[in-house]
Amino acid sequence: MSMEQIDLISNELARADELKDDAARVIGMMRVKSALETIKEASERPNPQPLWLSLWYESEACCLFADSNLGKSILAVQIAESLARSGKKVLYFDFELSDKQFQIRYTDEMGNLYQFSPNLFRVEIDALSMYAENFEEALLDNIEQCADEIGANTIIIDNISWLCTAAEKGDLAGALMMRLTQIKRRTGLSILVIAHTPKRNLSNPITQNDLAGSKKLMNFFDSSFAIGKSAKDSTLRYIKQIKCRNGGFEYDAENVIVCQIKKTDAFLQFETIDHATEAEHLKQQSELAIQERIEKVRELSKKGLSQRQIASQLGISPASVNNYLKRAGKVDEAVRENEAAKEDEE
Repeated sequence: MSMEQIDLISNELARADELKDDAARVIGMMRVKSALETIKEASERPNPQPLWLSLWYESEACCLFADSNLGKSILAVQIAESLARSGKKVLYFDFELSDKQFQIRYTDEMGNLYQFSPNLFRVEIDALSMYAENFEEALLDNIEQCADEIGANTIIIDNISWLCTAAEKGDLAGALMMRLTQIKRRTGLSILVIAHTPKRNLSNPITQNDLAGSKKLMNFFDSSFAIGKSAKDSTLRYIKQIKCRNGGFEYDAENVIVCQIKKTDAFLQFETIDHATEAEHLKQQSELAIQERIEKVRELSKKGLSQRQIASQLGISPASVNNYLKRAGKVDEAVRENEAAKEDEE
């Protein structure tokens, strides 16, 4: 923001103060201040910087999700190590692997251990505490306490099921994320949460509806990205941007990051090999399956559902719904032309 703009805002604030002495008020749970004062105060704070590519920014609650065995934890540790190498103190809450499993993953064939950055701290749950009363609440309290005592400004939680044993149940998941959002806002922590997706049709693009409990969970995340399995090569993965509030969609369906999982110098990691459209890595549907999908989309459209509602119900993107409707329209038009031609012949 230029000095001229800041001066203009200051002058407008001064005029607003003349009209009303109390520009900011607390009303119950609400804090009320003028829009001018809001942007003036916000302009004095630095803009959030990207933490990892343009997929996760500072002070965001971000979600990485994927189906089982696609490498979520591998990518999460890779991100954590990258941030630690950049000078940030990172807490990686590992609720998936034992310490031995973690060690084996980061050991080469010669028995050499990968030398992690001293800024990366791995955290696991004390086995004796796993049956404590109010487990989820105590766990969230301890996460915040760990970040405070270690002096970490970035945390990665692998995975959300440990934060809430019923994470796929909407109400409980919503309460969980509300608490996590409160921690983020109070402390300024950057938070990455790892989550699962139910088994999905590999012929469909990944959407936010693929996140387990998405109807409640996704609304609380500032950003999200997912890992997909390539249908044309089982050794390939692709990373797709699902949601963002800072910056723009850089890695959407038209520009996914194509990777392979590789161990280099004892470090297991995602290695970028290309960028491509998501469609190139989706399982091709048979013509019969496509026709069945067109008929289903047509049927739901006739019932008055919007394209977004149809997309949500069928687990496909709104763009795909639009394409199916266009194809249905062309079929209908061809049928009408054939019928008209037959009438002319008669």
